[in-house]
Amino acid sequence: MHKSISFLFSILVVTSFQCAHAYDRITGKPYASRSEVIAQNGMAATSQPLATQVALDVLKRGGNAIDAAIAANAMLGLVEPTGCGIGGDLFAIVWHAETKKLYGLNASGRSPQGLTLETFAEKGITEIPKFGPLPVSVPGAVDGWFMLNERFGSLPMQDLLAPSIEYARSGFPVTELIAYYFEINQKRIGQYPGFKETFTINGKTPQKGQIFKNPALANTYEKIATGGRDAFYKGDIARTIGAFMESQGGFLSYQDMAAHYSEWVEPVSSNYRGYDVWELPPNGQGIAALQILNVMELYDVEGMQRDSAEFVHTFVEAKKLAFADRAKFYADPSFNELPVDWLISKEYAAERQKLISPEIAAKRVDAGKNEGDTIYLTVADGQGNMVSLIQSNYRGMGSGMIPTDLGFVMQNRGEMFALEDGHFNQYAPGKRPFHTIIPAFVTRNNKPLMSFGVMGGGTQPQMHAQIIINMIDFGMSLQEAGDAPRILHTGSSSPMGAVMEDGGFVSLESGFSQATRRALLKKGHTLTDSLGAFGGYQAIMYDDKNKVYYGASETRKDGQAAGY
Repeated sequence: MHKSISFLFSILVVTSFQCAHAYDRITGKPYASRSEVIAQNGMAATSQPLATQVALDVLKRGGNAIDAAIAANAMLGLVEPTGCGIGGDLFAIVWHAETKKLYGLNASGRSPQGLTLETFAEKGITEIPKFGPLPVSVPGAVDGWFMLNERFGSLPMQDLLAPSIEYARSGFPVTELIAYYFEINQKRIGQYPGFKETFTINGKTPQKGQIFKNPALANTYEKIATGGRDAFYKGDIARTIGAFMESQGGFLSYQDMAAHYSEWVEPVSSNYRGYDVWELPPNGQGIAALQILNVMELYDVEGMQRDSAEFVHTFVEAKKLAFADRAKFYADPSFNELPVDWLISKEYAAERQKLISPEIAAKRVDAGKNEGDTIYLTVADGQGNMVSLIQSNYRGMGSGMIPTDLGFVMQNRGEMFALEDGHFNQYAPGKRPFHTIIPAFVTRNNKPLMSFGVMGGGTQPQMHAQIIINMIDFGMSLQEAGDAPRILHTGSSSPMGAVMEDGGFVSLESGFSQATRRALLKKGHTLTDSLGAFGGYQAIMYDDKNKVYYGASETRKDGQAAGY
């Protein structure tokens, strides 16, 4: 694109919390906020610079990408407890260089055995609450760490947790963004026992630049480092969790903790214009990204202007179709026969695409007939291993249930269950809830190309698809693909059973023109603001020709990509 020299250094004004593509680029990359990071021997991209540095330190000490990802996740549980922690769940996709194969890990926990549908009915509850003891399910992250370490790791867990333990005791400076999220979460869950003692300084949430310490979490990490996964699921930590939950009127028990196990699963893929895009199957929502891409492949996206009503409308309508199926079919496969192959097939996409009008926004979309905050990180090493890992408490800091003196919050992922009779995602004891957190991977010609993810609830599959479209159809770089202004559709059908009746809402970051917005209104879309809800992106791409890694990180958050 030709640019007058007078605009080379001009600043593009954006509103608060919106897209941060702040400068026109002399290299002709108008959306990129900065250049990609490029390195030969390894790369890490996380949502917090201290976690990225911990990952790099592990790589430099001889650890591999899997080791570094575990260490970074532990560090994020300390420095970004507003989005993740060992009270939550974990999913990962690993490219293992030795076997030249992708492996998927589902480390999500199950609902309490002692909590039944009848309990909700007796309490007059028609929708599982967001906070408190009832939405708490077994936290799967710690077991996920040990599953990854035992199968692929090269360093002991003591070494991987040591940096976080040291930082938890000595403290770290809180960033502006995390200080902001601390304040929000205090309003949500600050009334619960343990919040003031664990997450405040002299009764106030940590402010920008303040040194925050979490000695209770350091003690918990030390028990895990020395006692292994059983220290968490079968030892004193599990007993503390069980006793605390009972004291709060909850149902998660020691027995639920002790019975937990994670599962290795086969990633699933769809080919988009020659690139194989990989996601994990349900109980997560990853295949929604594949469904969106399958529909978008039927259009000449490259021939569209990205800032146009034609592109935005087509993308939003494809998203509606995928999310209608998400609402009906995405659930724990142990309890249902899920039609995954059918949902991600090209034939089904062609059938569903016929429902899209090029001129009119759909107000209601039904499923086909079958015959809230998170962290994402990715690490690559010099041997060719790559890890795509996502981990979350759900709704920021989770349920508000903070077991006594353990230093972390229990997740509220159980809120995602439906109470509607007969729904695939209907609550049942010992069942994994529908999950929003999804890692992604791209291969080409059976070789690893890209490990990426975008944190942020129902935002995630939409942004996965947009990243792929930005790179393949619009020719963007790894960094530019994440910095480009995003499209977000909300108010769609819900995995808890709600059905969209009014077409939902379209949110556009500030890079989209007023002409595009006006044209969308004419097509019947309802536009709204969705400040801060456009997700957080990290990515690593391997350049097989030059034998280097490219790293990109989110400018909407505190992200850092760094290599060596």
